[in-house]
Amino acid sequence: MNKVQLSLVVLGGIALTSCGANTIPTTWDQIEDRGYVIVGLDDTFAPMGFRDEANEIVGFDVDLAKLVFETLEIEVRFQPIDWGAKVLELDAGNIDMIWNGLTITEPRRLEMLFSDAYIANRQIVMTKTDATIDTIDELSGLKVGVQLGSASQSIVEANPIADDLGELVTYDTFNLALTDLSAGTIDAVVLDEIYGRYIISQTPNTYRLMAEDFGDEVYGIGFRLGNTTIRDTVNDTLFDLIESGEALSISQKWFAEDVFLPSGS
Repeated sequence: MNKVQLSLVVLGGIALTSCGANTIPTTWDQIEDRGYVIVGLDDTFAPMGFRDEANEIVGFDVDLAKLVFETLEIEVRFQPIDWGAKVLELDAGNIDMIWNGLTITEPRRLEMLFSDAYIANRQIVMTKTDATIDTIDELSGLKVGVQLGSASQSIVEANPIADDLGELVTYDTFNLALTDLSAGTIDAVVLDEIYGRYIISQTPNTYRLMAEDFGDEVYGIGFRLGNTTIRDTVNDTLFDLIESGEALSISQKWFAEDVFLPSGS
């Protein structure tokens, strides 16, 4: 290899390194320069983000994201992800944010940057309609399903009942857990109330909600740690749209009421 060829190889390597270093945007200006934003979601989590009969990704959070990025005049791309690997997807730069019924928890605050909370939720327990259990203590000795990497899994594992369960069974999606519940393979599923009530509305006389729940929580949008200007741009635009009433039609469409929390919740 002569000196000219060696120089070209070195320069090429530098160019590739520089390009690689700039592939993950860390500021809103870099998002704008790229021309689009990538939103990660679990595409089985109705009514926040899921696939309709035409296999199109739809939902409350999907419509909300579309409105925010239309207002910001930038293209939005929705990327289905493995919910159990959501932080890895975010840190690897495969997505720019997670916007799909994402519960704000203290452990997650160590892994990602959150927007303000924009909607409230609870962690509830779903059983088959013929079940008679109504308290968390009555889950003792039973097989309980949760989605891997979900707030449901975390809240059950943090509760004293975790040591008394017959088994805590993890699934890639809540849909798979509910399939096993319907088949009698497990006795209950701990999941988001927003999702659970939607499933009950779509499949009447199949499931019921246990009287006692695992407590209240709130949803936010998750961003990479340090991506403050991206978070602030999206957060401020979202709450401007909520406070102006422009986002109300989305809430009415999916929940038939105003479910939004005020900024700073």
